[in-house]
Amino acid sequence: MVLTPNGRNRLNATGKQMNLILEKTNQVRWFTNMREVLDAANIAPQDYDWYVSDIETNWTPSGFSPADQWIFGDELASFLRDHEVQFVWAVFSAVPKGFRFTPSSAPYADGNPTYWSGAEPGPQLDGAVFEIACWDSSATILINLPEDAARLFVGRYTDARPLAIARG
Repeated sequence: MVLTPNGRNRLNATGKQMNLILEKTNQVRWFTNMREVLDAANIAPQDYDWYVSDIETNWTPSGFSPADQWIFGDELASFLRDHEVQFVWAVFSAVPKGFRFTPSSAPYADGNPTYWSGAEPGPQLDGAVFEIACWDSSATILINLPEDAARLFVGRYTDARPLAIARG
């Protein structure tokens, strides 16, 4: 873990990664509030670029498009600070800043069997450090989350479980 000037974690791809799910809990006001998810893992959105896909929200703020899109980390941080949005469905793929390309296929949550197949899934987007899937507004799935961030997330949300256990 590397601390940024604002004291937040800058996660990298080294070390152990974990797959977690948060579901069936009263520890959150609502699932898939990305501001709270990132805060719980001490992830600064501005430390990454983000490909956000398969988007369905409880409302669409002015100037926001539900189309699959690249979002600069600073823009995502500002959006999450200014808007309280529940992502019913979405996949947030974190990539190193400046690593943008046209994906051959967009990551998706709705109907994706990979999370439940029995094998440990990795991020769907090539080059993604980790991904966060918003699952039908009833679960948050964290894929390839660095161990430090996973530990912090589970510390905040003690009902979070390894995805492999939830599938079992």
